[in-house]
Amino acid sequence: MVEFEEIINTRRSIREYQDKDVEDEKILKILKAGMQAPGSRLGAEPWEFIIIKNKETLAKIGEIKPRVANAPVAILLVANIERAFYKTVWQQDMGAACENMLLEAVNLGLGGLWNGVAPEEERMAKIGEIVGIDDITDLKPYSIVTLGYPAEGWENKFMDKFDESRIHYEKY
Repeated sequence: MVEFEEIINTRRSIREYQDKDVEDEKILKILKAGMQAPGSRLGAEPWEFIIIKNKETLAKIGEIKPRVANAPVAILLVANIERAFYKTVWQQDMGAACENMLLEAVNLGLGGLWNGVAPEEERMAKIGEIVGIDDITDLKPYSIVTLGYPAEGWENKFMDKFDESRIHYEKY
């Protein structure tokens, strides 16, 4: 296991992966991390997850989100609006789950990439159709997390992004 500060500081968007399967146990740990995220109200978290390993399905989604096509596994984060406490801010809950998942991926020696889907309605509809949720009104595709073992040159590593000029006190 990696130290938390190291996880935060080394997580990178990994866009290329080794041709190696991701173990189901690691996928389950990543999903558990996503479900530990804070939500707008306890018990009203909107997240659901669709695990995608089928190469044909990944290729179809890759026509919409190209980085998905060559990933060993992708997880589509789906918001169940019916379960959301605040029906208009479900994106914040989903974003928290997504980031938790990406951090756990680093902890497990994997790389991940956040592929945005929402709020673009056309993209959401196309991806919803591919995974069979297009006719379910309350289910909204939010993002796709691709996962895998980073390819050479794509390792998680520290890049200093701190910029003190972006910090303001009391007023801008």
